[in-house]
This record gives sequence, structure tokens and C-alpha cells, in this order.
Amino acid sequence: MSASRRSGTTDELGPDEPDRPDGDGPAAGDGGGPPTAAVPVGPDGADLLAALLDGMDAALCAFDAQGVVTHWNREAERILGWSAAEAVGRHGFAGWAVREADAADIQARLMAAMRAPGRQVHEFALLTKDGGRVLVRTQSAAVRGPDGEPAGLYCAFSEVHTQIDLERSIALSEALFEDASWGVVLIDADLRPAVVNAHAARALGTGRTAVLGRPLGDLLTRGVEELENALTHVLAEGAPPAPAELWVGVRTPDGEKRRCWRSGFLRLASPLAEEPVPLGVGWLFQDITEAKQGEQEAALLRFRVNQLHRAARAAAECEDPAEAVTVHLDFALAGFADHAVIDRIAGTPPADGDAGAVPRLVRIAATPSGGPGPSALTGHAGLPVRYADSHPARQCVARAGSVRASAGAVGVERAREWARARQWPEGTVHALCAVLRSRGRTLGVVTFLRGSGRTAFERGDAVYAEDVAVRVAAALDLAGLVTRDE
Repeated sequence: MSASRRSGTTDELGPDEPDRPDGDGPAAGDGGGPPTAAVPVGPDGADLLAALLDGMDAALCAFDAQGVVTHWNREAERILGWSAAEAVGRHGFAGWAVREADAADIQARLMAAMRAPGRQVHEFALLTKDGGRVLVRTQSAAVRGPDGEPAGLYCAFSEVHTQIDLERSIALSEALFEDASWGVVLIDADLRPAVVNAHAARALGTGRTAVLGRPLGDLLTRGVEELENALTHVLAEGAPPAPAELWVGVRTPDGEKRRCWRSGFLRLASPLAEEPVPLGVGWLFQDITEAKQGEQEAALLRFRVNQLHRAARAAAECEDPAEAVTVHLDFALAGFADHAVIDRIAGTPPADGDAGAVPRLVRIAATPSGGPGPSALTGHAGLPVRYADSHPARQCVARAGSVRASAGAVGVERAREWARARQWPEGTVHALCAVLRSRGRTLGVVTFLRGSGRTAFERGDAVYAEDVAVRVAAALDLAGLVTRDE
């Protein structure tokens, strides 16, 4: 049979042509070419075993039943410097890889693994070829023959500091995903949570398994785009140089909950690939909502105090007290409201305790109708305003206290009708009325207005509006006294 037949390959014969015996000449019609070369099927068992041993990340050596070294891979050569040719055939480690004083103890501990069940873990010092010492951690186990009796043992070892680094990495991962006091989420390359620790699950308002594999949009109502952009950037460019503060809206059974998370991101790459292959992003975050809100409130308070101070100094330079009224409102509008109007009680303000209906209100100042913003107020001819009895300004005068009003969640047309009915500028959806009082009398009301781009007035806003109203009322009362004197 030809060489190709003996190697298990197909010869260049027709499907029905019989085999030719070796040495025969070419058959009729045959081209007489050389026989087909044999193709190897693959490596034999010894080659495969050698390739597996040399490709291991751990150093490995093996001993027969008498303690003679039979295998020695490249990692063992790298750590100790002894080549396989120098190591194989030696009896134990005595005289070359360990000190003489330690040889008997180490040999006994290694050979005991042939009689012990399972793997045995030891730590001892080995000698390098250049005379140095390396502390290694070994795992030894028996190798049994066909009869089940120990035929030798294998010993896998690595430098202790390498093993400790690995154990620390594993321990750190387990601690982060179990006991960390901040949220830890592993995001896969599709931007979906793959692993979530208990703290992060509580922050997201769900269980650790319920969140896995779900889009971030199913968990958050706000801030999804910013978070996904950050994750995409980390996958492409790597970790940012500093933590980022992200405002998000978390879906909860009670509705949306606004939270601020200080977030750090780490790109995770496979250590087994020749080039870094992104496996996902490690996302660590801490809830700083309360601290952030405290900072914002403190900054807002400082700004408003400064505005009141600046307004008082500017108003003190006004010769006309009526001009001081507009100065106070100019400073108050900055960052606070879009529009403001001042309505004064017509005639002589009634004293507290006087019975009777709420007096008429006369519009004396308003922001320009061209657009919102901290612009100068303009005086009017003192025409009375036709407010309904339920108008917030009339309620403010009747109660001698602040009143807040809002159009609510309505459409654009309904919001326009709501503002038009109350004689406020178009686009107004939130209002805050503060009473003007001086010398124990109610002089009128100042109304601050916000459009749909701002949030509704809160209690802290009412306190600030009342501070402004005190200053406006004092200037307005002084303007009335000056007018009467003239």
C-alpha cells in the first residue's frame, strides 16, 4: 500500500480503482506522477502533554514513586532558573533546589502526598540556580496507576507573593460585592448590570437578582443618558481621572426619588488576551444626596443674603423712595423669579382689626412684558386691577400672610387660561404672594411669578419673599409719607 494509504489519507485513485501494490509501475492511463506525501494526523500524546505543561501559568514538576523528577515545565524553569534537562532525573530537591538542612523535611512532606487523600498545601523555600531563595506555595497530590496504587505525585507551585496577590484580589472582589458600604455594579459591554452588590440593589430599589440583565432605563427615570455616556466613554477610553456626580431619578413603588450619586468608573479587561479586551465597567457609587442638597441650600442662602445686602445699599442711594421699591425687586428677581408685580391698597390702608371686605388693589409696578429676567420695573398710572375674590393676591391681603399658587400638571392652553384669568403674564405657572406691611398696616402685596422652566415655590422661597417684602413695604410707606408732605 502507498505511503498515503498507510498514513490514513486518501490516494489519488478513482472511486472504483483497486489499490496497487508497492513497487508496481503506473497503471494504464496513469500519469506516472510521484505518490502523494503523507499528512500527519496530529501530535502524539507526549507532544501534547509537553505543550500543556509548558503552557501552564503555574510551575509544575512531577515525581515517580521513588521521588525522581519526571516532569519540569517552563514556569518552573522561569522561577528557579533550572532547565528541564537539568532537573529531570534528579532524586528529589536535595542538593540542588533546597538547602541540605531542609532537604529531608521537604522530601518527606512531598512524598507524604502520595499517601494522603486530596491535595496537600505547603510553603517552603526553594533555591534558584544562581543561589537565591524563593518562598513558594505548593499543592501536591498523588498520581495513581492503572491498579489504583500511587505511582508518583505532581507538585504545582508558585511564588508566595503571587499567590497572595491572587487571593487578595479574590478577597477584595468578594468583599466589594458583599460587605461594601457603597454601591458596586459590574456593567457588561451591552451596558446592562451583570453583578450587583447588596448596597447597590437597595439604592436601585430592587433585589440583587432582579436587576441583572435589565436596561438601565428600566431602573432609572432620569440621568440614564448621562450614565450611559459615561459607561460608553470608559469602555472606549478608560477610567476618568476623577469621580463624577450624577443626579438620577430612581423608580420606586412610591414614585420617582431624586438622588445624587458620586460615581467612579473602572474599565475591566481580560488578563488572558494579548491585547486588552473590554469585559465591562466596574461602577462604584456613593449616595451624597443629603450632603449635596445641604451644599446647594447653603450656596442659595449665601446668594440671597448677598442680594439683600446689595439691594439695601443700592436703595439707600435713591433720592426717590418709589425708586427704591423697584431697586429691591430688581435684585430679588435674579435667580428667583421671572416676573414680579406690586399691587397697593387704594386709598388709606385700613388699620388691623377693621371690619369689612378686602379693599381694592391698584397696580403700581410690574416687570416689562417683553420677556422675563431681572429687569427694571416700570411704574403704572395706578389703575385698579379686577381681581376675583379667590385671587391669591386678595387672599394674601386678607390673611396678612404669604400665599403660594400653581397651575399644576396641565397642558399649555390650560396654563395660559390659568395665567390670563389672574391677570399675570403669559407662561406663568407658579406664583408666590407676599404681603407688604409697615407700621402695623397692610399696604399691599408683591407677587413673584415663575414660568414652566422653573420649579414651584417652596417654603424656603416664601421666607425669602417675605424678607424682600419687608424692605419693599418700608420703601413704599416712605414714598407715601413723602407724597403727603409735599
